[in-house]
Amino acid sequence: MKRPDTTECAPFYQNYINELSEGDVLEILESQLDETLRLLQDVDEEQAEFRYAPGKWSIKEILGHLIDAERLFTYRAMCFARNDLGPLPNMDENAYVKFGKFDERTLSQLLEEYRYVRLASIAFFRGIDDEALVRRGTANENQFTVRSFPFIIAGHERHHLNVLKARYLK
Repeated sequence: MKRPDTTECAPFYQNYINELSEGDVLEILESQLDETLRLLQDVDEEQAEFRYAPGKWSIKEILGHLIDAERLFTYRAMCFARNDLGPLPNMDENAYVKFGKFDERTLSQLLEEYRYVRLASIAFFRGIDDEALVRRGTANENQFTVRSFPFIIAGHERHHLNVLKARYLK
């Protein structure tokens, strides 16, 4: 899958794409799945609720946010691939985290859900043909191509993994 150019998503999301090295995005998503699971598998429940500052998300909430965002981005890609070109609404990530109540679940439950969501995303993107990959739609008042979404998903996760490593799992 060809890397999207700067016209295929809003500039804010281009920052996530820029987090990625070159390579097959589906392979990046697969290796990221393994990396994230390895990174968090030995975190205990107390550490999973750690916040490095007041008002910051816990590790569980970051993982829940990654799950929600991946679902949302894949849903947008599915809509546009199926020629439902929007407009689709935005996502208030803070409200999603608040109402997701991720700290009330175990980390192992969240990791299992993350794994299933990622595998479903990879399977979905593998099935998209070239014509659908370049189809454009509107979400959050911005234009996106279908192919921008797997790159956004991977770059968004890369951003949060960097935060986890720097601020939570030193």
